[in-house]
Amino acid sequence: MSKNTPIKIGDTVVNPGQRVSVNLPVADLYTSTSLHMPVKVICGRKAGPTLFVSAAVHGDELNGVEVIRRLLKRKALKSIRGTLVAVPIVNVHGFLDQSRYLPDRRDLNRSFPGSPRGSIAARLANLFIKNIVNGADYGIDLHTGAVNRSNLPQIRANLDHAPTFDIAEAFGAPVVINSNILDGSLRACAAERGLPILIYEAGEALRFDETGIRAGIRGILNVMRHIGMLPASKRATSSDSVLARSTQWVRASTSGIVTGKVPLGSSVEKGQRLATISDPLGEDEEKIIAPNNGIVIGRSNLPLAHEGDALFHLGYFRELPAAEDVVETFASEHNSPVNMT
Repeated sequence: MSKNTPIKIGDTVVNPGQRVSVNLPVADLYTSTSLHMPVKVICGRKAGPTLFVSAAVHGDELNGVEVIRRLLKRKALKSIRGTLVAVPIVNVHGFLDQSRYLPDRRDLNRSFPGSPRGSIAARLANLFIKNIVNGADYGIDLHTGAVNRSNLPQIRANLDHAPTFDIAEAFGAPVVINSNILDGSLRACAAERGLPILIYEAGEALRFDETGIRAGIRGILNVMRHIGMLPASKRATSSDSVLARSTQWVRASTSGIVTGKVPLGSSVEKGQRLATISDPLGEDEEKIIAPNNGIVIGRSNLPLAHEGDALFHLGYFRELPAAEDVVETFASEHNSPVNMT
């Protein structure tokens, strides 16, 4: 096995065998306070791929921050081949404000590849692409659902790209979704460069979800083993995944108080009641019905809804019983009930 090569992040060169913290300068606050994007680089002694793992592209999505923190404490990383570049907080401004957005109200994940002379979002996106993405062979970006909305642990990726499909299967999330690429997203920018990248979704904004955190760490290690960055595990660690052929949001047909919601991860049948919406006086009630057989892969946690609000995200599978088994096995392996709210 040949010796690894150094990697440069910002003005810092990290040599083989080194584990270095790098602070990439971000646009300062108007208090003249310096702001930096924290990066941890683990450069193995032996040659191998370069993988970046990032979190908090949306500043209120905290699960991935904890995934990376725990990942960096794993003893297995001492035997790494290639280079791991971990960026726990990409959107530093949003993280400080506990907000999805940057101070200019732009969504960073619609601002890639950015520009060094554009808005705050454009400059931050450009900084990340220039220093992190351009030097990587693979990427894993960690996300959660929005505020008051939970996601079952799932991978979203372009499965028509064979190298991406390969690592999506290796990750071992219970559900894998062939997801459309959105203009201006990190994934779109990576795809233009031919970079295999996964989006891992689990849990809810501004909350830690222990099941999603454990599954995220395990999935990243699975991918690192699969691409040769870590030795094969002595015990089986990968889980089966099922491919969702399509997904659909079920929306509120009226406004009111939402009760009796089916839990996240539940298997539902066409015509089954997902929840009931009532007026505050309890005089009118309307059932929210599952349009098809599927599994609840995302859910609103608010007990209130306006007409048209997204309440349940259903995944549809060619073989629903097999998908049910995978979700149940995943829950048991991570010592969690299926209801991960």
